[in-house]
Amino acid sequence: MTSQVDSPAGPAALGEQRVPGKEIKRLDRVVIRFAGDSGDGMQLTGDRFTSETASFGNDLSTLPNFPAEIRAPAGTLPGVSSFQLHFADHDILTPGDEPDVLVAMNPAALKANVGDLPRGAEIIVNTDEFTKRALAKVGYAADPLGDDSLAAYRVHPVPLTTLTVEALKEFGLSRKESERSKNMFALGLLSWMYHRPTGGTESFLRTKFAKNPKVAEANVAAFHAGWNFGETTEDFAVAYEIAPATAAFPPGTYRNISGNLALSYGLIAAGVQAKLPLYLGSYPITPASDILHELSRHKNFDVRTFQAEDEIAGIGAALGAAFGGALAVTTTSGPGVALKSETIGLAVSQELPLLIVDIQRGGPSTGLPTKTEQADLLQAMYGRNGEAPVPIVAPATPGDCFTAALEAARIALTYRTPVFLLSDGYLANGSEPWRVPEAAELPDLTVEFATAPNHEAADGTAEFWPYLRDPHTLARPWAVPGTPGLEHRIGGIEKQDGTGNISYDPANHDLMVRTRQAKIDGIAVPDLEVDDPDGAARTLVVGWGSTYGPITAAVRRVRKGGHRVAQAHLRNLNPFPANLEHVLKSYDKVIVPEMNLGQLAHLLRAKYLVDARSYNQVTGLPFKAEQLADVIVAITAEATEENADV
Repeated sequence: MTSQVDSPAGPAALGEQRVPGKEIKRLDRVVIRFAGDSGDGMQLTGDRFTSETASFGNDLSTLPNFPAEIRAPAGTLPGVSSFQLHFADHDILTPGDEPDVLVAMNPAALKANVGDLPRGAEIIVNTDEFTKRALAKVGYAADPLGDDSLAAYRVHPVPLTTLTVEALKEFGLSRKESERSKNMFALGLLSWMYHRPTGGTESFLRTKFAKNPKVAEANVAAFHAGWNFGETTEDFAVAYEIAPATAAFPPGTYRNISGNLALSYGLIAAGVQAKLPLYLGSYPITPASDILHELSRHKNFDVRTFQAEDEIAGIGAALGAAFGGALAVTTTSGPGVALKSETIGLAVSQELPLLIVDIQRGGPSTGLPTKTEQADLLQAMYGRNGEAPVPIVAPATPGDCFTAALEAARIALTYRTPVFLLSDGYLANGSEPWRVPEAAELPDLTVEFATAPNHEAADGTAEFWPYLRDPHTLARPWAVPGTPGLEHRIGGIEKQDGTGNISYDPANHDLMVRTRQAKIDGIAVPDLEVDDPDGAARTLVVGWGSTYGPITAAVRRVRKGGHRVAQAHLRNLNPFPANLEHVLKSYDKVIVPEMNLGQLAHLLRAKYLVDARSYNQVTGLPFKAEQLADVIVAITAEATEENADV
C-alpha cells in the first residue's frame, strides 16, 4: 500500500456518512491490540488495519506477537496470538507501552493481555467464546464479564461469532465457515471506531479469495457488518479520529513495510547497484524465512534462491556462488549461525564477499523461536575458531533494514569479506511507513573483477596472484572462475601472502592473521552522530539495533521533563566508528540498554575502559519507553548530584 504524503487521504476522502448523534472525539494517538487464538486471524486483522492506517497517512509502529507453538490447543494461553498497533498524527517510534484498546476474541486472549492495560482502557470481547469450558481452560473460576474484576475498564461485550454468522446467512456457508470471518467483523467495527479507509481491505479480500468468490464476498460482508454494527449500536456512542501525520514525513511516496520485506528489497537493490546476480542459499528458520519467501518472487531481478537441506548446505552454496562472482547471501537466526560458523571462517580465509543475515531470536539453543532478542552480538563478533574478524552492521528500524542491507553489501564487496547483518524478530515482523527511495539515491556498488594477470614473475612472465592486495582497502582481487590466465585455487588451509600457495610458515600465518584484522579495522564507516541539543548533557544513552525506537522515545520523555540527556545509536559494530572513544569519554555517565545481558556494554568497557552501565531485558519483548525513561532519569540525577559535589 503506497500513498503520497504531500497529499494524504483525509476523512472527507473516505465517503462514509455517520449516524447523527454519534460523538466524534479527536485524538493525537492510540494503541490497539488484537488478540485471539492462533487460528482467529489476528495477524491478518492487524495487518489489514495497519495497511489502511498507512494509506490514511498516520505514522505507525507495530508489534506482532506470535505463539511459539506451531499449533497450541485452541483456547489456551500458549496459543494466544496478538498484534499491537500504535498510530498517531505525529512522529512515533514504538508500538506503544500500553494498549488503549484490547480486542479479545476469547477468555485466553483476555487473561493473557488484560495485565498490560491501563485504567480506563476499552475492552471489546467476543462474548460467544466465554463458555464455562473455555473459562475453565485458562483458570477463570468465574466469568470476568459478570463480576467486578474488569471494573477499571470500559468493557464492550459483543457476540462477534453470532453476529457474523447471522450476517452471512445468505451465502449458504456452513456455520464453521461463517465463523472464520469473525475477525473481519471485528476489523470492520474497529475501522468504524477509528474512521479507517475501507476500500483497500475490500480489494484485498477479493484478491486473496479470488478462487472462491463466495468466500471473498462473505468476508467483505462480515467486514461491512462490523462497520454497520459500530454505526448503529448504542454501546459505541463515540467514534475517534486521528489526523494524518503530514508534518512527520518529508514529501514523497510512502508504503507500509516490515523489516524482513525492507531487508529483502535492500538485497535486491544491492544486486542491481552492483550489477551482479543475487544468490540466496538458505534453510528455513523463524523469524528469517520471510526473506527466502520474498526473494524467491523476484527472479526478474536476476535473483536466485536455493532452499537447502540444512544450514551448512545453505551457506556452503552461498559461498560457492560468491566464488563464482555473485552477490551471495545466507539468512538464518542464532541457532543457524552456530551451524554456519565453520563456513563463515572459511569465507574469512578465502576473503570472499558474503552477507550473513541473522534475524536474532530468544535463545540459547532453539530458545523462543517467535520472540525477539539481541543476544547474538558476541557470537557474530567472536563465534568462530581462530582469529576470524567479520564486520557487523545492525539496522535500527524496520525501514532501516533496507539501508543496512545496502551498507552490508558495500562493505562485503569493497573489502572482500563476509559481513554480518544483525536484525531481530522485533524489526523483522514489525512495520512502519517507509519512503520509497529514488533510484538515483542508491549507492553505486559496481564491482571490478580481475581480468588480467597482476604480477610479473622473476622470468618476466605475467601471472595471477590471488592474494595481491589493494593498498587502500587490503582487499584481494576477485577473479571469476574460467577467466583465461587467472587460474587459482582457494580453500581453508592458510595461504601464502600474494601467491595464494598453501603455506605452513609461522611468519606468514602471523602476517595473514594480522592483515585480515587490519583489513576489517580499516573499513571506512561514518562517524557516530550524537543527539545532544544544547551540548550540556552529562549522560549519554548508547544503543544498537532495534532499541533505537524505545531509547529515542524515552529520551524525548526525559527531555520534556527538563532533564538534559544525549543519545547515540550504533549502526556499525565492527569496526566501531573512529570517534566512538571520544564520544564515550565526553560524558560522565554512559547507559547501554540492550535486549541481552550486556554484550555491547562488555565490548565498550573492554575496548575503551569506560564505565558503561548496562540496563538489560531478555523477556522476548522490546523495551517500554516509560521503563527506559525512569532508568535514564535516575542515572541522570546521579550525574547531576556528583557534579554538584565536585
